[in-house]
Amino acid sequence: MGMACWRPAKKPAQVGVHQDKRDRQDPLLWYQDLCPHATGEFSYAVIQANTILEDMSQVETGVFGTFVGVYDGHGGPEASRSIRDTLYNHIQKFKAEEEGIMSSAVLRKAFKATEDRFFEIVRKGWLLKPQLAATGSCCLAGMISDSNLYIANVGDARAVLGTYSKETRSVVAKQLSKEHNVSIQAVREELIAKHFDDPQIVLLKQQVWRVKGLIQVSRSIGDFYLKKPEYNREPLTARFRLPEPLKRPVMSADPECAVYTLGPRDKFIVFASDGLWEHLSNQEAVNIICSQPRQGIARRLIKAAMQEAARKREMRYTDLKGIERGIRRHFHDDITVIVLFLDPTNNSHHRKLPSQHISVKCPVDTPQNSKS
Repeated sequence: MGMACWRPAKKPAQVGVHQDKRDRQDPLLWYQDLCPHATGEFSYAVIQANTILEDMSQVETGVFGTFVGVYDGHGGPEASRSIRDTLYNHIQKFKAEEEGIMSSAVLRKAFKATEDRFFEIVRKGWLLKPQLAATGSCCLAGMISDSNLYIANVGDARAVLGTYSKETRSVVAKQLSKEHNVSIQAVREELIAKHFDDPQIVLLKQQVWRVKGLIQVSRSIGDFYLKKPEYNREPLTARFRLPEPLKRPVMSADPECAVYTLGPRDKFIVFASDGLWEHLSNQEAVNIICSQPRQGIARRLIKAAMQEAARKREMRYTDLKGIERGIRRHFHDDITVIVLFLDPTNNSHHRKLPSQHISVKCPVDTPQNSKS
């Protein structure tokens, strides 16, 4: 049985640090200050910037372990919403087929099944909603099973581990996921090598590198207009159509996977969409977590990112909070942050964890996040 424990910011939540009370008044903020998971606690927050929230996310936890998913949509919320509603179920299905053993292979199968499911939505809606073919989502998934952390990623969301270093006597940041954004030279070179016969596989437009001049990420769920030639034509909007036929896919849904064995020095993991990392470095995020109480730490990371976004535009943070959704996207992106604390030896957390499956998903269905 699932249990939703998500709260919109304008309603009372668990009592947090006094100075954060004003932050809760932002009507575009959702948060769960502190909630138990299988081996610790987690803090969860999302800030909306787009007219319709395109970031979707979830935490699933119980006796099986803990799953975290961050899905950063683009072109609309449909792809990220489909991932939120199907990926975890696919993981559970393929894991069961492997006699309950978690692996990178399970994650790869689940990503493919999730991509296939969204393709069915696009295929069936092609004539009525052709723009769905230009909708996609980055997808970052993390699964803790026993003492292992399994990571799978397409796109540019990021997972960062905070681990104690004996050498520096401090908690240091270690990036766990590999990003697929052509602003990174190695990603551009990889794409160019795969498409050596296409001199326009990556183009610099308005000082930003983009695949075919259209999109920054090279891997995603969805974006079938750049994967299947039959969807790069009318009735798709002209600005998404390529001037020449699409010979083969220029984007992929194959995740980059990794497995880590977690130890006593590993203190927490930050899962976040690129809206956070645009304004904070890995180590800056880790330092904030280490210097603040757990309660509400995800909100504080979002606040720090927004303060930096305001500073870059030479404006006050309080003024930025007053800008409405849609217009606010000119100042910062939708931002999702989930901080997963790792406390394997603290039995009190296990006593707080209900025996049933706990599910926390964002967004909560509200008028501003429903389909228009």
